Amino acid sequence: MSDRKKRILQIVVDEYINSAVPVSSKAITEKHLTDVSSATVRNELASLEELGYMTQFHTSGGRVPSPQAYRFYIEELMQRGNLSAADLDYISGAFSDKTADVEHLIKSVANVISDLTDYTSVAIGPNAEEERIRNMTLLPCGDGRALLVIVTGSRILRDSFIDIPESMSDEDVAGASHMLAKLFGGKALSEAREVEAEALGEFGQYRQVMTEVIEALKSYARPRDEDIVLAGPEKIFNHPEYEDIGNVKNFLSVISSKDKIAEIVGDEDDEIQINVKIGSVDDKDVPEDCSVVTATYSAGGKNLGTYGVIGPIRMDYSKVIAVLENVGKALEELVDGKNNKNKDKNKDKNDE
Repeated sequence: MSDRKKRILQIVVDEYINSAVPVSSKAITEKHLTDVSSATVRNELASLEELGYMTQFHTSGGRVPSPQAYRFYIEELMQRGNLSAADLDYISGAFSDKTADVEHLIKSVANVISDLTDYTSVAIGPNAEEERIRNMTLLPCGDGRALLVIVTGSRILRDSFIDIPESMSDEDVAGASHMLAKLFGGKALSEAREVEAEALGEFGQYRQVMTEVIEALKSYARPRDEDIVLAGPEKIFNHPEYEDIGNVKNFLSVISSKDKIAEIVGDEDDEIQINVKIGSVDDKDVPEDCSVVTATYSAGGKNLGTYGVIGPIRMDYSKVIAVLENVGKALEELVDGKNNKNKDKNKDKNDE
């Protein structure tokens, strides 16, 4: 692609993001490329359309960017966004309470992102798959059932009941508990599948009990409804794309299902700082008229969750990415500050 084509593509994307109005060759030459003829710009626009970067609703109308154009724009042309002093102050203020519980603060991130971007924000709490099991036990409850209790580094899970055979005595249940602790102690919830065959072999005649235990472990490794937060769903109506009832239905089909949100947002690669999915081209679960931009945060060796926005493809990507980056920095500083404070407390105790 020539430099001039790149420049025109950048102009079209920027103009369309700002105005939601198809961009004409006349608008480009009058506002941006005053030294280039309108005929030349029309030819370049036609060429970009042939290459798949532009579409045209009407033959006499202006062009709008295609998903391919947005992808090229984000990766090659987009100017780095800078937040205003007011936005930075808002982020700083949102995380200024150093004494508040970190988990509570993390849940407020979705609201901060939605307020600053004017898009619907989504958040999925820390990755449950990486929680390590400290202990497991089965507590007989009578009527052929036992309560499975799993202790991890951050919580106690005790809402799974396991069916046990009538022939399984309390002593057998106690022995099964000892075996569970031995098999799974120190392992992450996500590793349940890896020891499934060994565990089933160890349980012999009580294989069905172990099968239910493993299914419970798998369910805990998936994001729970309470770990998925949605903020600002009404903000879609601030954008002209959602004057179309079909687009609204597509959007609602995603945000009304926490399972869908988890599929779209919760499978990000921790190594990728910012992840952008543009319509169904990048992810079949994303409506063709939507984009999803997310970031997975971590600090002090702790996963802090995945956060982002769902909005129209005509999204202000520069602003969104700048918000996600700055929120990530604020969270990192908060957690690192708490970790350092705890280290200092422990040091003082040791000195005493």
